[in-house]
Amino acid sequence: MRNSSSFATLIFIVILAIGEGLAYSLKNAMPEIKTVWIWVGIIAFVVALIVSLAIKIADQWEKVVVLRLGTFRAIKGPRLFFIIPVIDTITG
Repeated sequence: MRNSSSFATLIFIVILAIGEGLAYSLKNAMPEIKTVWIWVGIIAFVVALIVSLAIKIADQWEKVVVLRLGTFRAIKGPRLFFIIPVIDTITG
C-alpha cells in the first residue's frame, strides 16, 4: 500500500481551491463582515485535509485489514477505499 497518493493530493487541492474561491468571493461580496471569509477558508482547509486523509488505495497485489478502534472492520482489496481518519487504522 502506498503511503502517499497523488489522487488524494489532487482531491485536497480541488477542495481547497473551491473553498478558497468561495472565501474570496465572500470577501468581495460582503466587505462589511471581515471575518466570515477567514472562517470559510479555514473550514475549507480542514475539510480538504480530512477528505484527503480518508482516501486510501491498495495496490493490485495486496489486501489490507481495516481496524475500527482496534477491532476488525473489513478486508479491502485492490482498489480505492475510504477510512475514517483517526478512528480507522489499516494494516498490510
